[in-house]
Amino acid sequence: MKHPDDSGTAHGGSDRPAATATPEPAPPAVSFAGAGLPAEVLRTLTRLGVREPFPIQAATLPDALQGRDVLGRGRTGSGKTLAFGLPLLTRTAGRRAEPKQPHALVLVPTRELAEQVTEALAPYAEALRLRMATVVGGLSIGRQIAALRQGAEVVVATPGRLHDLIERKACRLGRVRITVLDEADQMCDLGFLPQVVDALDQVHPDGQRMLFSATLDGDVDQLVRGYLRDPVVHSVDPSAGAVTTMEHHVLVVHGPDRYAVTTEIAARDGRVLLFLDTKHAVDQLTRHLRASGVRAGALHSGKSQPQRTGTLAQFKDGRITVLVATNVAARGLHVDDLDLVVNVDPPTDPKDYVHRAGRTARAGESGSVVTLVLSGQRREVSRMMAGAGIEATVTKVRSGEAELSRITGAKAPSGTPLDGGPAVPRPKNTNAPFRGLGTSKDTSRGASRSRKAGEAHKLAEARKAALVRRNG
Repeated sequence: MKHPDDSGTAHGGSDRPAATATPEPAPPAVSFAGAGLPAEVLRTLTRLGVREPFPIQAATLPDALQGRDVLGRGRTGSGKTLAFGLPLLTRTAGRRAEPKQPHALVLVPTRELAEQVTEALAPYAEALRLRMATVVGGLSIGRQIAALRQGAEVVVATPGRLHDLIERKACRLGRVRITVLDEADQMCDLGFLPQVVDALDQVHPDGQRMLFSATLDGDVDQLVRGYLRDPVVHSVDPSAGAVTTMEHHVLVVHGPDRYAVTTEIAARDGRVLLFLDTKHAVDQLTRHLRASGVRAGALHSGKSQPQRTGTLAQFKDGRITVLVATNVAARGLHVDDLDLVVNVDPPTDPKDYVHRAGRTARAGESGSVVTLVLSGQRREVSRMMAGAGIEATVTKVRSGEAELSRITGAKAPSGTPLDGGPAVPRPKNTNAPFRGLGTSKDTSRGASRSRKAGEAHKLAEARKAALVRRNG
């Protein structure tokens, strides 16, 4: 395979020729073989049971394999990783990286997405005898420095850790000829734009760039205009509102009953992903669910990387059936047969809704997205969902009702604690207010409790009552 000369020094994106007109995309590939992928990749696809390209792969493979810059727009979940990964590996094959000098770079916003991209591409990289290195925060920087020193043709990185390694002179990007920015909008939202720009200024100036993003405004538009040369534009996936296999429900719940509803949904048969706003709320709900006999695990940025990796592995293989998470799980998380996502705390940003929803109904499968809403939140949530292009079915529900079970598969939890602690009591009247979590006012003192204090107090009350019953 012929490769461009590696000579030359890197410089900024401003020296790249400006786009003159929107180029015509190449005809889509009707098969992986027809796209021109090498035999080693085709054999690996067959071995892994990947028979036909998804629409995004069929659309982008011909252009990406020709070395053209690609601009992909749309939500995640339809095979995007192979769409950019297979051309990146194919065009890098046959080259050998010198220590600290990779030939291809994939930038992603989160550790979870970096590990998922590496895992997805590893079999094809091995078939092509390419070495990969994953560069993320939260793991040993010494091991990552060693991997780069040994030589890696392909580096998958988060911007912050890559910047640290460049500062330590452990990585040089001047020989990088293929650069992918995956989930570019989230990288910008998380404040990584300066590090992304710094990396793009250091890669080879004549290299190929591929950028994938759900939105193309603001900082992402700045990246497109500054660093992509005559990009071929592909709409990689419809918005969440246009996915016909995804149902959207707004469940209006009574405040004190909200966590009883959540508990019954979590106790369903099958996996479920629950989103909350804060790390504290995630930990507290996870403890409550486990005390109720539900196999739940927590995922948020306060967990160490080994903890996060372990929890995700347990969720994927079924050892836990409920993942309680903050927005850290809203992107880059792929779990087969995940057919229900629940916004226990409704998102305020339409983009957050779209990405949370994108964890289900992936690659043509069906799924449902449920958002729990208090009556006072309905107007605000309606505006948010309209901004996301979502039309949802609105239903009033209470815990224990058949309608809740019909929509979500909810059922009563076993009540047997998983951690050896006291069980959470199940009220005789399933429609009674739940004495567990939730926001309340201390009317006896005439003052409002803080949300955190109120949740802690009510959970303590529930567990104390359960202990009294057991010992009585």
